[in-house]
Amino acid sequence: MTHDSELDALGLLCPLPVLKARKRLQALKSGQVLKVLADDPAAIIDIPHFCAEAGHELALSESDGTVQTYYLRKA
Repeated sequence: MTHDSELDALGLLCPLPVLKARKRLQALKSGQVLKVLADDPAAIIDIPHFCAEAGHELALSESDGTVQTYYLRKA
């Protein structure tokens, strides 16, 4: 999936992946996509919850072993 910005949150623990994603999304325009890489087990719950609460679309989520990849489309 194409994306406009990428956030490497590998090695960061809750709540940092979500906090950094929120800050990075603020710089994007509506409809743009942020790719987030995370390995925090809590991100599986935290990132979809963040998207639902903030109104962003979780366009795609994938997991490759311990690394999770999320594509967030800014509302």
